[in-house]
Amino acid sequence: MTAQPPSSQTASDQAASPPDPRNTAVLTITCPDRTGIVAAVSQFLFVHGANIIHSDQHSTGAPGGTFFMRMEFHLGGLDLAPEPFERAFARVVAEPFGMGWRLSYAARPKRMALLVSRYDHCFLDLLWRVRRGEVPVEIPLVISNHEDLRRDAELFGLPFHVVPVTRENKAEAEVEQVRLLHEAGADFAVLARYMQILSGDFLRGFGRPVINIHHSFLPAFVGANPYRAAFQRGVKLIGATSHYVTEELDAGPIIAQDVIPVTHRETPESLMRLGRDVERRVLARAVAAHAEDRVLVEGNKTVVF
Repeated sequence: MTAQPPSSQTASDQAASPPDPRNTAVLTITCPDRTGIVAAVSQFLFVHGANIIHSDQHSTGAPGGTFFMRMEFHLGGLDLAPEPFERAFARVVAEPFGMGWRLSYAARPKRMALLVSRYDHCFLDLLWRVRRGEVPVEIPLVISNHEDLRRDAELFGLPFHVVPVTRENKAEAEVEQVRLLHEAGADFAVLARYMQILSGDFLRGFGRPVINIHHSFLPAFVGANPYRAAFQRGVKLIGATSHYVTEELDAGPIIAQDVIPVTHRETPESLMRLGRDVERRVLARAVAAHAEDRVLVEGNKTVVF
């Protein structure tokens, strides 16, 4: 038998090749629950040549509940360009079912702006994950109220803008930050340990999702030195929470959380080190879930597929 050249590929091999991940789209849906939703969406995609790759759904209870869906599909056989496809979906499926919906394309990754201060652990972790392709986003800029992390940003080839923030100039600083975000075309922003509270004016001016990370202890501790307070109380768990930012401080919809056990042997310094490890892992999970359209918000809660 003559061996085939290493570069040869049979028809069956080609048929078994996985879809190009860059040629996929994600459809997310929130609507009143009723019968026929999954059938209508699936039939529409089938008729137009889309091949469903993944599908997740959740209902808060029918009748009278809310239905959530995330459906990922391959675009290779689609018979329409994106704009007419979206118009047809709105007319045929979304409007009859009263859907709130969004369609995102893998070939158009979200643009994530980073806001930082002086802590670098969450910032550098996100830069590394983005460079490795673990978080499917582009980073158009970094905004900081200090110069400390400029060199790190520039090593990754990222524009770094310093906008000093004081009690006296906070309103003007936020106007400048929002201008930079819009100018860069940011789709969402991440507070990678940005040590300033965002005002309602900032959130309304930006008008797009903002994700935050903060320590969350059981019991919880607030103040300037939470790790020392936790040490003094002898806590046995430390953790972190990542959530969307709202005008109510640290009370927005939660995306991801985690805790780790600690013992009486810890010091305030080791608690801080362990806490930072949890913070960066939790923030990375939350950012990836948002970037992959796996988070659907209902009021002050989230469904994370």
